[in-house]
Amino acid sequence: MRFPPGIFCCAVLALGLFNPIFQGLAQDQMSLGAYRIAPGETIVLDGKLDEDFWENTEMASDFLMMEPVEGSPASERTIIRVAFDEQYLYIGARFYDSEPDQIKAFQRRRDMSLLTDDRFAFILDTYNDQRSAYYFEINPLGLMSDALLRVGQGTRLIPAWDGIWRAWVSRDSEGWSAEIRIPFMTLNFDPNAEVWGINFLRTIRRKNEEVLWSGHRRNQGILRPQDAGKLTGLSGINQGIGLEAIPYGIVSEVRQRPDPESPIQNEFRYNAGGELNYNISPNLKAGITVNTDFAETEVDDRQINLTRFPLFFPERRAFFLEGSHIFQFAPSSNPNPYFSRRIGLQDGRPIPIRYGARMIGRINNTDVGFLHVRTGESQENSGESFTVGRVVQNFAGESTIGIMYTRRDSEEDSLQTRQTIGADLGLNTSKFLGNKNLQFEAFMAAHTETEFGDTSNLWDRSVRGGRINFPNQPWEAHVSYREFGINYDPAVGFAPRVGFRRLQPSISYSPLIGKSAIIRELSWQYYFEYLMEMDWRPATVNHRLQLLGIRFETGDILQFEVNHNYEFLDHTFDILRNGEFVIQPGDYYNLGYSISAQSANFRKVGGEFTLRKAGFWTGEQTMITADLFVRPFVGLNMTGSWIHSRVRLAEGDFDTHLFRLITAYDFSPWVSLNFNIQYDNVTNFLGTNTRFAWVISPGNTFFVVYNQNWRNYMERFISMEANTNMKLTYTFRF
Repeated sequence: MRFPPGIFCCAVLALGLFNPIFQGLAQDQMSLGAYRIAPGETIVLDGKLDEDFWENTEMASDFLMMEPVEGSPASERTIIRVAFDEQYLYIGARFYDSEPDQIKAFQRRRDMSLLTDDRFAFILDTYNDQRSAYYFEINPLGLMSDALLRVGQGTRLIPAWDGIWRAWVSRDSEGWSAEIRIPFMTLNFDPNAEVWGINFLRTIRRKNEEVLWSGHRRNQGILRPQDAGKLTGLSGINQGIGLEAIPYGIVSEVRQRPDPESPIQNEFRYNAGGELNYNISPNLKAGITVNTDFAETEVDDRQINLTRFPLFFPERRAFFLEGSHIFQFAPSSNPNPYFSRRIGLQDGRPIPIRYGARMIGRINNTDVGFLHVRTGESQENSGESFTVGRVVQNFAGESTIGIMYTRRDSEEDSLQTRQTIGADLGLNTSKFLGNKNLQFEAFMAAHTETEFGDTSNLWDRSVRGGRINFPNQPWEAHVSYREFGINYDPAVGFAPRVGFRRLQPSISYSPLIGKSAIIRELSWQYYFEYLMEMDWRPATVNHRLQLLGIRFETGDILQFEVNHNYEFLDHTFDILRNGEFVIQPGDYYNLGYSISAQSANFRKVGGEFTLRKAGFWTGEQTMITADLFVRPFVGLNMTGSWIHSRVRLAEGDFDTHLFRLITAYDFSPWVSLNFNIQYDNVTNFLGTNTRFAWVISPGNTFFVVYNQNWRNYMERFISMEANTNMKLTYTFRF
């Protein structure tokens, strides 16, 4: 296998550029000492911080604005204190507010977005290596949200991680306060290290004000452990023996109709299974799963595909999301040699997972991940085995080099063993020119023959590329180049388009308008894409110019954009896959524009509206996306969406509609009821998902999930499928 000379040149250039700046310039760091709770000192967790020992604890204060005026003192005072005992880490926080009746708090359900509310967020870099962290946030109603944070080619949050922890909040005439308890069993860390990275952020929503304890610049922030402060004094803390058992039991009723004219078939099912996890070391976790079940997983958002390529649906299943940051491969370029939805799903429908094994964590300065899953019977075969391995070596502060291996085996045919191997390099620094971010990424992946008798060469079955990124404010820019071989089709991966070379630069400028009482930020962006066939013939050329983006002091946003597009079509394209609207091969040039408006999220009534109009093959397309949210009172959130395409072609006209209504009522942070209804006039399917969740205590949850799908058949809706699932999941820790 040969690498393109350009990628070697880029790698050599990047190594030469990054080498003298890996160490960067020393910066002052904030520090906070943790208070060890003495024997006899007790804490009543009620959010009020009225225990005597809190007064003896060092405090973090003097927060500075990231916005609206970078570097200015916060408009409201914030005090954070940290204490611990052998089993728990405690955070006490006091948020003073001169207008306590104006505090914004709408959300109650765990992991809901807090773009609507006042919030307190913090990170724990338990390895103190500025590469990864645990992310936590709360609001004045006691909502808890958490995620894993991974630094590399852009910071990435993995929100599906649900740690076991608790938060208690209290409100009074001076603002609000919180007490937070995190078991050390929830975290991975080096027990011999007494210093962690830590940082705090507070959002005062009515002012759209973001203030931080450390790293207040716009190209820093809470999601960058490189700019966090230090938490000192941790010693004598205990993770237990590191054993965790998570059994579940489920009862299901399944009613299905093979076709609209057949009688419905009814079946009751009972199942049990679960996970058993063990911390081999404080940094390395191994686990097994049996009869893995995902009945409580939220349904995918329906999409209408008017493109030539398959659509990407994100992973939602908890088993595959835990540790997923380790398995990410060249994440800024997305070659996707591993895509977990290829395991246990077929056309969106679940395939039973009989058993699986997983190991994730860190050995010294190396991140490791291993996954092996055995699936049961499906419509295509009688069972498959999937193996994924990932090793990432951290070096030079913020940089990495890694390899990935995947294998897929079919039980029916030993010739259907397919393997993929890849390598990726990330050179990153947050101290370029003192305090700027600069990133370089290079990757290559290839796989074995796709079928018996495959005569393609390894170059055609591979993908390779590189990227340089300058993610800063107010200037941001990047340039990337990638090649996808004509036969690239990883068995456990996702490649929507192959057989092309693509050059893609972009640049944007987004200054804050410091002296305006109306406008917070203006933005401009130019995006260019030049995509070629493997013989260098132009296939797609995109020019997209954001003429102006306006973010107001209120949080409302307006954007105006124009674009020019060229497409070369080398074969016929059936837009709706039904033979009615078939586009012939040829060259197609299109002009278009878009206008979008978005209201501030903290409003009780608001939404987002986008109008796009552009040439579309032999005619034009007008697309409207409209979202309306209503929050009449605390706990109730309703969002209605309409996605409409009006297509007028030489071959004929058609319109598509997709409707979605999501209603959620959260009785408390522990009890919620959600209802999701979706319909589109292309598949003519109406689907509903009703989900009741009761968190008995952190880690112990009872679910009731009801799904029903109807098909519009001969001018009436016929129920095709209805499933009811009741599931109890419990967590035991030792």
